[in-house]
Amino acid sequence: MAIRGSVETSLAELAARVRRRADGQPGRFLLGIAGPPGAGKSTLARGIRDELNLAAGTRIAEVAPMDGFHLTNTQLRALGVLDRKGEPDTFDAAGYVALLRTVRETALGVPVPWPTYDREVHEPVPGGVVIDAASIVVTEGNYLLLDDRAHPEWAEVRPLLDETWYLDVPRPIIEQRLLRRHIRGGRTPEAAKTKVAQSDLRNAALVEATRARADLVLRKAGRGYRID
Repeated sequence: MAIRGSVETSLAELAARVRRRADGQPGRFLLGIAGPPGAGKSTLARGIRDELNLAAGTRIAEVAPMDGFHLTNTQLRALGVLDRKGEPDTFDAAGYVALLRTVRETALGVPVPWPTYDREVHEPVPGGVVIDAASIVVTEGNYLLLDDRAHPEWAEVRPLLDETWYLDVPRPIIEQRLLRRHIRGGRTPEAAKTKVAQSDLRNAALVEATRARADLVLRKAGRGYRID
């Protein structure tokens, strides 16, 4: 139904949109979900994957998260940027682009190991998921739509994606979610506030500037989403 000029849609309807776009396309269909930290990108990506697999009655979709390309804490410590973890230059952007290209170019059925991220130990996990028979791959992360002179390494991501969505969330909600995330991860409330204020919200502002480059802008609305 229409809400203030927007359209409310269900997770199943969004998944059906992806399936329609992917049907008949040779090779894999790559969907990118961008948005600021704490927006709920991982939840949306898993939901789309699960809806696609449920409707198909078999595993046709998989999630390939950008977070698996965090540099390790050892690498970040050696570079002196551990306190900035999560910012664009603390990821292996070139590795992410290269593996996205591999996923696009590899025949279905040939396994492609993809790294994930363990939020308990705060480290990437090599080969955390394996993409093989999936004809639809959903990749999600902050910087999929980044395209500026300050971060040219990320500009190669968007051309590799068949469609991109931006998940928009009000800044106060993002701030609350990130505070809870950091405290659950072991930071003190004061350290969590510092991390959010000095790093996460700066990242959020950078990502918000990429919103207009998405094919679809979504906001959570009850059990579904609103297309703005």
